Amino acid sequence: MKINIFSENIYTDWELDERKFIQIARNILKFYLKQPEISENCCLSGEDFDTISFDFLYCDSKKTHEINREYREKDYPADIITFAIFADSEEKFIFDGEINLGEVIIALDKVREEAGKKNVTAEYELAFLISHGILHLLGFDHQTMEDYNFVIEQQNKALESLGV
Repeated sequence: MKINIFSENIYTDWELDERKFIQIARNILKFYLKQPEISENCCLSGEDFDTISFDFLYCDSKKTHEINREYREKDYPADIITFAIFADSEEKFIFDGEINLGEVIIALDKVREEAGKKNVTAEYELAFLISHGILHLLGFDHQTMEDYNFVIEQQNKALESLGV
């Protein structure tokens, strides 16, 4: 299976090593797809494909606030917004064996802010949010406490497996 991850950083206050975080994202996705509780219950289950692709946009909280207002009718800045176009679609569109899962938008200023509150590095917090966004792309949500606990548990397992 091929994994295409595209990344763009429009936040000028953090010169992000995008290649490093693309590799982290790739490894997190591979980890998740090896977990039966994820692979058997995600949006990819039963689908015929050979390539998965998705995008990351790194920006600031002003941008996530605009996106939240415009597309989600929520009036606040978010640390992460995920548009899970494959998981949320009634029609599972696969083109030439490729599934485009969607886009993860992360506010890097919020990443730094949260890292400070949690007393972790900004890089750790970013990897944590990347792992969170990938679970959303795969169709996992956290509307209930049980779902939330599952998502957080999987994120922690993924980061542990990478030594992050």
